Amino acid sequence: MSGLLEVIALGPADAERAEAGGADRIELVGTMDEGGLSPSPGLVEQVRAATSIQLRVMVRLREGFSTDGGEAVRLQGLIASYADAGADGMVLGYLNGLGEVDREVVGALTDDGTWPWTFHRALDSVLDTDRAWQVLRDLPRLDQVLTAGSARGVEQGLDELLGRARTDPWAATVIMAGGGLRAEDVPWLARAGIRAFHIGSAARPGGSFRAYVDEALVRSWRQLVDSEVRHRRNG
Repeated sequence: MSGLLEVIALGPADAERAEAGGADRIELVGTMDEGGLSPSPGLVEQVRAATSIQLRVMVRLREGFSTDGGEAVRLQGLIASYADAGADGMVLGYLNGLGEVDREVVGALTDDGTWPWTFHRALDSVLDTDRAWQVLRDLPRLDQVLTAGSARGVEQGLDELLGRARTDPWAATVIMAGGGLRAEDVPWLARAGIRAFHIGSAARPGGSFRAYVDEALVRSWRQLVDSEVRHRRNG
């Protein structure tokens, strides 16, 4: 069984190149400002027309991971537009003023939907990680958690990711490692039971979001992920 490889796309050209390189899924953002903000529904339509692989869309309008009731209504409208435009799922995550997963806001955005979704790296900014994971376990249709194990990235959060996956079988099934992910991290993560990986700058020449996704770079990650995941399963 192969692993899952998700690639950040900023538009149709990125999506086409990611699919050609063997990516399983696109995370579509409108801009990489503040770590990734929402695209327009029109861009979702363009990317949907350009690729046949899974497409999840970022639901985030400003920096940070907090929101309010008024903005939540706007986000609900965006989500409906994204679904109508052909998105297969959503990417979102919000925290309350106590630094906890904001169950009320997240519930308002997801409870009435039918699509699968990813809780993104807001998790890496919570005050109590163990408690956050307990909340995530009960959220409907959540099937992926994008996390680096640390707000500073995978290099600093690798031990947290490995420990979480080894001690929590459910977490191991939903963790998608990303946030400065390096090729040398993949064997360790696969050995701990993690099967999903997320790349952004690593899929682009020079690691720059000013460059398009590169098919050859994606293919190299595809081969690495599949090799390590198969090796760990067979081992």
